[in-house]
Amino acid sequence: MNEPINNPQIIRGPDGTPQYVVLPYDEYMESRERPDDEVSLPLEVVKLSLLEKWGLVRAWREHLGLTQGEVARRMGVTQPTYAGFEQPGRILRYSTRSRIARALGIEPEQLKDE
Repeated sequence: MNEPINNPQIIRGPDGTPQYVVLPYDEYMESRERPDDEVSLPLEVVKLSLLEKWGLVRAWREHLGLTQGEVARRMGVTQPTYAGFEQPGRILRYSTRSRIARALGIEPEQLKDE
């Protein structure tokens, strides 16, 4: 959601318990598309990561059909620098994940290996 509703309308049942919440349609649709507690990954990215034993950074790049050089250029780093981000087991700082995600057109949380 873009911003939480400060005073959502709550409709209560005959016994006073909350039954419904009224919120803007856009926020409802966004909450259905990406639950707050879940990060969505395409099945192909998951398969590449598990079957090829790649980290999510490489799996996403391969899924999107990009070269290391293309992503590096988008990030403003050299290809060897970017290649280091794809090393298996490499733990990336949030700021680095954010830069890579921006270059790939995805959310930083979609690159977090857990």
